[in-house]
Amino acid sequence: MSPSRITTYLACPMKYLWTYVDSRGKWYLKAKSYYSFGTTLHKVLERFHDTGDTGVSTVGDALKVYEESWIDAGYASPEEMQEAYGEGKEIVAYTIEEELKREPGVKTVAVEKFLKYDMGPFVLIGRVDRLDQHPDGTFEIVDYKSGRYKVTEEDVANDFAMACYQLLIRKNFPGYDVKATIHALRAKARATASLSVAELQVFENDVRLLGEQILATSIDDHAPSIKLLCEGCDFQSLCRKDPRYS
Repeated sequence: MSPSRITTYLACPMKYLWTYVDSRGKWYLKAKSYYSFGTTLHKVLERFHDTGDTGVSTVGDALKVYEESWIDAGYASPEEMQEAYGEGKEIVAYTIEEELKREPGVKTVAVEKFLKYDMGPFVLIGRVDRLDQHPDGTFEIVDYKSGRYKVTEEDVANDFAMACYQLLIRKNFPGYDVKATIHALRAKARATASLSVAELQVFENDVRLLGEQILATSIDDHAPSIKLLCEGCDFQSLCRKDPRYS
């Protein structure tokens, strides 16, 4: 179980089933411009913060990687793609300039870090964009969001994925404090929050119950029905073919 699997289920059990359970769903998936845009930005920031990659240490280096990593899939027109390309270039230049000014003593210990925690009926997994460690030992999870135009501490505190990542860090690095930061790249803003040990214990219990519920679900348990998120969903036509659709 991953944060994306669980949140997909909470949003729409049918979308979860088409995405992760019923193999027919894979034939309906389409390229998305926002995935392409976000993946490109993530690749640039991954290489900049990767201590093993010494070839990306300046804004110029990062912009070169940006050009090399650009993904053009999913855009509606060449004009839309060029507009996104220009915006992304500005984001990369600004973000790298700011990263070069970050607090002395803060070290990036991992990028694209895969974590897991055995919860009995299932294994909770997650991949954090970046994991920093501060001089006092505190771990900071940094999650890049390319689609957000604002972010607040409350957003971070209530974010399901960020809570999962904090739980995973606590379990994999016991004895260390942990905090989570969402970096809204488009907004040129970031916000940080931290869940207490007691709050994470409650959250862990909730995740276990959710995971067990998801494991027990089947395609017969949920009839497709119209929701607000149906607009733009890749699986609309697939759901409509179900005789139970309403």
